[in-house]
Amino acid sequence: MSKETEERLDHETVAPLEGELERLSLVREEIARVVVGQEEVIDQLLISLLCGGHVLVEGAPGLGKTLLVRTLGMVCGLEFSRIQFTPDLMPADITGTIVLIHDDRGETHSRFQRGPIFAQMVLTDEINRATPKTQSALLEAMQERTVTAAGEEFTLPAPFFVLATQNPIEMEGTYQLPEAQIDRFFFKVKIPYPSEEVLGGILDLTTGVDQPEPNQILKPEEILRFQRLTRAVPMASHVQEAVVKFVLSTQPDQSHSDEVRRFVRHGISPRGAQALILASKAHALLLGRYNVSFEDLEETLLPALRHRFQLNFEGEAEGVSAEDLLSAVFKRSLAARA
Repeated sequence: MSKETEERLDHETVAPLEGELERLSLVREEIARVVVGQEEVIDQLLISLLCGGHVLVEGAPGLGKTLLVRTLGMVCGLEFSRIQFTPDLMPADITGTIVLIHDDRGETHSRFQRGPIFAQMVLTDEINRATPKTQSALLEAMQERTVTAAGEEFTLPAPFFVLATQNPIEMEGTYQLPEAQIDRFFFKVKIPYPSEEVLGGILDLTTGVDQPEPNQILKPEEILRFQRLTRAVPMASHVQEAVVKFVLSTQPDQSHSDEVRRFVRHGISPRGAQALILASKAHALLLGRYNVSFEDLEETLLPALRHRFQLNFEGEAEGVSAEDLLSAVFKRSLAARA
C-alpha cells in the first residue's frame, strides 16, 4: 500500500470518526481512575476487546483482577457475569441446561435455562481449577460463539468477551490447560505487582471513606462499531511482510537462529500472526493513529504471542526465557530488513 493511498484512507475514511476515537481515550481514563497503576494492562484488555478476542489473565491473588474486569464492563456498558471455577463445576453449570416446566394445564414442557456464559462480558475465575471437560465447554463457546443443547443451537450475545484468570503461584489441585486450548486466547496478560508509589496510591484510594465508582462511557453497539473499525485500519505491505518473515523465523525447521533450532518446540502459528496484526491495528487506534507501525507490533508482541511460543525440553532445562527469546528473534528479524 502506497503512502498516498494511506493518506487518502486516513482523510476520507477515518477522519470523520476522530470524535468517536476520542471516546476510547475517555474509556482509558475512566478505568484508570478506579484501577490505579495498571495503564499497560488496561490498554491490553481494551485492545483485546476491540479485536473481539478473549484474554487469559495471569496474576497473584489480591492484585485487582476482578476489580479491573468489573470496571471495564461498567465503563463499556456490558452485561457482566462471573463464574468461579472449581473441580466440581460441570459444563452445564456454565452453558445452561434443559429443564422441565409444568404449565397451568398440568402439561410438561422442556425449556433451555441459560447459564452464566450468556453475558457480554464473562469473568471465569481460576479457570485451571476446573476439569478439562469443563474447560473444553467454555473454550468451545468462546470459539463458536454458540451453545448447543438438546440439538438446538443458541447464539451468545454480542459483543462477547471472556476473561479467564489463573493463579501462577498455587498449582495444587489445578488442571493445566492444553497448549491447543491456550492458543484460543487472543492475549495472555500478566498482572505485575505494583511499585511502591502505585501501592501507596492503591491504599489511599481503597481504604478511605469515598470509593470511586466508574461511569459508563460506551454502549455495546459502539464497541461492535469499533471492532469493525479496527479491522479497517490499513497496514502497509512492507509491515505485513515483516510479520510474515518474523513468524517464519520462529519455526525451528526454517529459522536461521541457532537458539530457535535448539530450544523451540513450536513456533508462532498463523493464528498467532493474525492476533499480532489485529492487536497492532487496535494499538494504533488507541493512540489515535490510522496505520500500523513497527512500534505497534513491538508493543503487542508479548501479550499476543507469549502463550503461543513453546520451548522444548532442552530449553526448559537450560532455563531459557521464552519471552526474551521471542523478543530477540523479533528484533533480529526487523534488523535484517534494514
